[in-house]
Amino acid sequence: MPLYEYELCEGKCVVCGGRFTLHRPVTAAPLTHCPACKKPVRKVISGFSTPKLLRPLSVSEAKTAGFTVLKRVGRGEYERQ
Repeated sequence: MPLYEYELCEGKCVVCGGRFTLHRPVTAAPLTHCPACKKPVRKVISGFSTPKLLRPLSVSEAKTAGFTVLKRVGRGEYERQ
């Protein structure tokens, strides 16, 4: 489930702090009010983290990481390394 950040449209709140984060399904209806204080909220565009791969993994590094390494030996045929 994606993580969404929300903030109050106006004012502050002691209960939610004016900004909060929720796990919500993509198919869920848009959230219009804070679940804690019932004030109107808007979704905040936030940053996200993605893994950064600097160079391709070697066969030994891939095996150490738990991947199954296959080598193509023919048309549609592969064997484990």
